[in-house]
Amino acid sequence: EKTLKYFLVSFGILKTAPAPVHSYTPANAEPASRPPWVTDDTFSQKFAPGKTTTTVTKHILPRGAPVPSPASTSAYPSPVSTSFQAPPIARGTVQRAERFPASSRTPLCGHCNSIIRGPFLVAMGRSWHPEEFNCAYCKKSLADMCFVEEQNSVYCERCYEQFFAPTCARCHTKIMGEVMHALRQTWHTSCFVCAACKMPFGNSLFHMEDGEPYCEKDYIALFSTKCHGCDFPVEAGDKFIEALGHTWHDTCFICAVCHVNLEGQPFYSKKDKPLCKKHAHAINV
Repeated sequence: EKTLKYFLVSFGILKTAPAPVHSYTPANAEPASRPPWVTDDTFSQKFAPGKTTTTVTKHILPRGAPVPSPASTSAYPSPVSTSFQAPPIARGTVQRAERFPASSRTPLCGHCNSIIRGPFLVAMGRSWHPEEFNCAYCKKSLADMCFVEEQNSVYCERCYEQFFAPTCARCHTKIMGEVMHALRQTWHTSCFVCAACKMPFGNSLFHMEDGEPYCEKDYIALFSTKCHGCDFPVEAGDKFIEALGHTWHDTCFICAVCHVNLEGQPFYSKKDKPLCKKHAHAINV
């Protein structure tokens, strides 16, 4: 019994707790209820190391998608242990399995977790029996065709496009592969472009004007207010002055002769140039 208790604790079945500091149990006391490993002779067999358990994972299709019957639903559990972890792949990326001939190598199948003795497929960092690598919905073989991984299952391109692929906000077609998320919508990377130069933004910043996106270069050229003194844009947060029908940075509004700053000072103008009181009648301006 002592050995069995150690076995159960080591496998996480029984958790022991420290004894209370000020408590004791008389030698002749009878426990209110005896533990199951004492009363049940088959208890230890239920948790023998050779026993295995099966976990079934439900995969929910999007609203409106046909629901396959339970008999035809398949799951693709990860192997119990693996020495290779596939690098993360962007959602919606189209992939293709690689075929390997029979050899001395006998990997475990990612679907049934059994040893593969013969030709096998390699996809998503795991190995598969060729006859068990199928679309999770239509059951079509994916041994020689492209597939997309979604919600821990694999789908042929047609099923993925029908049930999972987002729709592009510009061309209104399904997006297979890389998706651009912007303005709370999804786009093909080639469809989300500057309204002026028509170049894709990629990972660059963009500005909105009248509901249209613009790259930074075109936005500045078309919509930004430029300082009349330095010809550079007056950006958000900049201090500026409006005078003589133009906009100026506060540091650019200076006398055209002595360059003293005229912010908050009386000024004069000649040939559309600001002048201080001292140079109000300057000839060479």
